[in-house]
Amino acid sequence: MKRTPAPRRRGFSMVELLLSLAIVSMVLTSSMVALDAAFKGYRATTDAASTHVVSRIVMHRMVAMIRTGKEFGPFPSDVLDSSQNPLESDFIEFVSMEDIDNDIRQVTRIEFREAEDGEDYGSLWFVLYTFDGGVLDGDPAEARMIPNVEDATFTLDYSVGPRLGNATIDLLIRPNDDLDAVGVEGRNENNTEPIRLVGSATPRRL
Repeated sequence: MKRTPAPRRRGFSMVELLLSLAIVSMVLTSSMVALDAAFKGYRATTDAASTHVVSRIVMHRMVAMIRTGKEFGPFPSDVLDSSQNPLESDFIEFVSMEDIDNDIRQVTRIEFREAEDGEDYGSLWFVLYTFDGGVLDGDPAEARMIPNVEDATFTLDYSVGPRLGNATIDLLIRPNDDLDAVGVEGRNENNTEPIRLVGSATPRRL
């Protein structure tokens, strides 16, 4: 009995192989694009959330310091001139501690500083001056409170005295998940919207 020869098995041709590789590469590229978009969206959300939480904590701290402070500045040259009041400034300073018995006084200054080399935005700084017997005791202590500050305005509303009636802090901050990093390449590349925080306080010491 004559056996029927088995059919010859045929493999992939070069054209079919190239076509399958092209399809696989397109699928992988699409997946990577979707993954990158999802990662950037997640990063933008976490940046905004972390910046908002930290900035609100700092804002509450500043409001608390203003409430317990006294002898505020800057103040208008003529408090009776309504055109000079309220006064807008990029800093606020006040007496935060006074030891009359030992003649020691501390003056706190919160100020906005413009961006330095390698930075995109400015920063909000805390500066503490200590006076002993009316003389500055050494260099002031400094600490950066909030980086990536696009704008900061202190609005001071004075009454007769000059006595501060109310202080308003208006901050515009760019989200950044690393609040201790300045000049990091590629930060804010997602063009996230800035966060605006407004706080107001009335000093308790009249």
